[in-house]
Amino acid sequence: DGDLQTDGNRSGHLQNGELGENEGMRNEEIFRIIGAQLAEIGDQLDKEIQARVVNDLVQHFLNENLSREEITRCLSQAVEGLARAIPSDMEQEKALLVLAMVLTKKVANRVPSLLQRIFSTTVNYINQHLHTYVVRMVSALVG
Repeated sequence: DGDLQTDGNRSGHLQNGELGENEGMRNEEIFRIIGAQLAEIGDQLDKEIQARVVNDLVQHFLNENLSREEITRCLSQAVEGLARAIPSDMEQEKALLVLAMVLTKKVANRVPSLLQRIFSTTVNYINQHLHTYVVRMVSALVG
């Protein structure tokens, strides 16, 4: 219900056995707007992330002995450390969300075999720390 589809299909609800196209198209547009805003910010922040931070994260993700909680904590610490350098005029939660996504991209680009692990860790981080912010962001566009 309300899930973002990553396979290119439109999301929506079944109404009398059929997909509610208007709702699916509206949801798709909302997610595109949010995605475009976050991508723009991500492009700006991407330049600020030092290779050392990415390399440290890669090393943590390559360590198979770390639990899911420990690896999420490593991502959280990296995101929060980078967020300290973000201009104060940017919403803190938005900065954390974008930084988490940019770090995910950078780690996956550096070591593609880590894509599944970094992606699931980032989703876990967002669910733990930024879920309310994401819901508010979507609600503001729907409202």
